[in-house]
Amino acid sequence: MDNEIQLDIPLTHVGNVFGQLDKNVKIIEERLNVVITQRGDSIKISGSDNNATVAEKVIDELLKLSIRGNEITEQNVQYALSINANELEQHKLLSIDDYIICRTYLGKPIKPKTIGQKNYVDSIRDEMIVFGSGPAGTGKTYLAMAMAVDSFQKEEVQKIILTRPAIEAGEKLGFLPGDLQSKIDPYLRPLYDALYNIMGPENFQRNMERERIEVAPLAYMRGRTLENAFIILDEAQNTTPAQMKMFLTRIGFGSKVVITGDRTQKDLPTDAVSGLDMAEKILRKVKGISFIELTGKDVVRHLLVQRIVQAYEDYETSQKKKTNRKESKSHNSRKQ
Repeated sequence: MDNEIQLDIPLTHVGNVFGQLDKNVKIIEERLNVVITQRGDSIKISGSDNNATVAEKVIDELLKLSIRGNEITEQNVQYALSINANELEQHKLLSIDDYIICRTYLGKPIKPKTIGQKNYVDSIRDEMIVFGSGPAGTGKTYLAMAMAVDSFQKEEVQKIILTRPAIEAGEKLGFLPGDLQSKIDPYLRPLYDALYNIMGPENFQRNMERERIEVAPLAYMRGRTLENAFIILDEAQNTTPAQMKMFLTRIGFGSKVVITGDRTQKDLPTDAVSGLDMAEKILRKVKGISFIELTGKDVVRHLLVQRIVQAYEDYETSQKKKTNRKESKSHNSRKQ
């Protein structure tokens, strides 16, 4: 049954909520099969009872974000449409917006943008060791960096240590040109860039020179005890089980650890076991360790990246189902 809903919206926020050339509203109309028209400071939503109600809740939530001073992006709209009506009713988007981790040196607030990201940040705050897994674009590393900078600025830790495996995509450091530092830098550049973006060039350089920020390959962690530090192990899907165990047993008192990885982007040999996968099997029930799985819904890059991630997730799920069916048939035939 069709329904019409009237919603008041201040003229000063119409442009932000509707988007350039009404782009945001067109997304809502297409997704929910509703028609949205605006006249002055009032909008009318026409469509089925359920869809019109959902559209009203989405627009109301976007309006509240706009009133708080947020620029409404396509990502905001798509994410509001992806969460369920109950989460909209509980104003989950607003609760996410409330949480500011820290600000960049230019004053821009860094905050989680999805419920999954908020859960990830909460776990980092509450637990000593957090494993964050998920596809590219879910903010795993950047949010961990922001939490590290926040802890460092509050003097909760004495230094920040960033590390990742230095052998990826089949390349060996010995075959690359240049001295050791120039060989290592390309692998660690994404970590430098994220910290540089948050802390600013002068603050970053000053703390690097004072050795209060350390960016190094995972192999450099061997034989050390990492105390009073915020440690981030990035690209953990490319660790071996031995490397992961070595890293975890380096952690000392007063430290916090975040381990990030994307299981779909392993650069290990085909038959090799990932240290990330092995750690989850072994440590899943250990108190003080949290495992957070981010998904395509948490991707905050361009909408096309979300679609790519979702397509791969759907494909991998279908392949697993096919494999399980084949194994089940094979098992049943052996029984007979």
